[in-house]
Amino acid sequence: MPGPAGPAGPARLKRAVRDTVSGLPRAFWWLWASTLVNRLGGFVATFLALYLTVDQGYSASYAGLVASLHGLGGVISALGSGVMTDRLGRRPTLLISQLATAASIALLGFVRDPVTIAGVAFLVGMASNASRPAVQAMMADIVEPEDRVRAFSLNYWAINLGFAVSSAAAGFIARYSYLAGFLGEAAMTLICAILVFLKLPESRPARPERATAKGAPVEPPGIGMGTVLRDGRFMSVVGLSFVVALIFQQAYVGLPVAMGADGFSSVDFGLAIAVNGVLIVVLQIPVTAFIRDRDPRRLLIVSSVLAGYGFGLTVFAGSIAVYALTVCVWTLAEIINAPTQTGIVVRLSPTHGRGRYQGMYTMSWAAAALIAPLMSGFVIDHFGADWLWGACAALGAVAGCGYWLLLRGLPEEQAEGRAEVATPEPARDDARTSRTSRATPSGVHPPG
Repeated sequence: MPGPAGPAGPARLKRAVRDTVSGLPRAFWWLWASTLVNRLGGFVATFLALYLTVDQGYSASYAGLVASLHGLGGVISALGSGVMTDRLGRRPTLLISQLATAASIALLGFVRDPVTIAGVAFLVGMASNASRPAVQAMMADIVEPEDRVRAFSLNYWAINLGFAVSSAAAGFIARYSYLAGFLGEAAMTLICAILVFLKLPESRPARPERATAKGAPVEPPGIGMGTVLRDGRFMSVVGLSFVVALIFQQAYVGLPVAMGADGFSSVDFGLAIAVNGVLIVVLQIPVTAFIRDRDPRRLLIVSSVLAGYGFGLTVFAGSIAVYALTVCVWTLAEIINAPTQTGIVVRLSPTHGRGRYQGMYTMSWAAAALIAPLMSGFVIDHFGADWLWGACAALGAVAGCGYWLLLRGLPEEQAEGRAEVATPEPARDDARTSRTSRATPSGVHPPG
């Protein structure tokens, strides 16, 4: 018969799951489901290089060029889709992005000319990355401020769960037909668009009117990209986000190169990096329950330093087990950083400029994906892998200090009324219900 402490672990886990998922509006779960469906169809990002080199017979240099063009498309679309999110609305931007992604991915499976492949890959990068500012802005619109960290955390969990499943499935699909992989991802993206069209109303807040001296309502001036660029604190946070993204990107550019140089195979790298996805799927929800009442500034400082030194520990790796241990360290940093960072971006964004602000934030990660391969290649070639891991530790420390300086005096986020959000009556009822439940002693109250 188990002692009193026996069931405590499972009970705490069950309570953590309940507290993490309860009280969120129905619209959020439809958006979450669309994210999961989209990621379950992931194929191009994982197998594009293998498709070009193994199936089509192109060189590794050409495959790298195509991958860079794919990333460049994401950098360019981040800002444009942010503007579209604010001007056209969240829902139209999502639908345009998803339909364009489905069409371009399907086309990529049929083209064979090298110039055409490169051009279509660029379009795929633009289209697929364009949905991110809209998703993040819509999530901020429909979720109460105090619930946003856990909402972003659940969305990040869906992304990684979908990626883990799709990567495994795509490996079997690619064994028989790469074209089936392209068409499968296009089909899943279309399903995602159908979910958005049928289940998600527009969430862009109505622009408040101000009265003139004569009492006539006048719409306040809009927020342009100049407003974003002149926001010193926010742009500094974007810069720090870029630094942190440079660190995390080494998992996919510096780490496999370093492991290969140490004599490890691609299978060994796959086993080590698989720890990342498994830990995120297993730990994201309980860690979210743990950090929900923590100071987001401290979380960003800790996660930045932990990421840097997690990669820094790779200096001492000489076996698969030690490599896997280092992956555990920086994966914990990733679990903490991703939802907290997105929540800070929302807190620093004006309500009617969320799309543009999220677009700039998205661009920082897309730019890191472009620059990280150049950084790792230069450092490894000229100084050795140990210097790369030392640079990661230094960058993590710099980012931690930067967050400490920039986020001092960060104002508390105030609750926002949902009356201005253009949602149908059922969604407003969900929002009111969730607010009522949080007003009770058993309600959930994570940080804004």
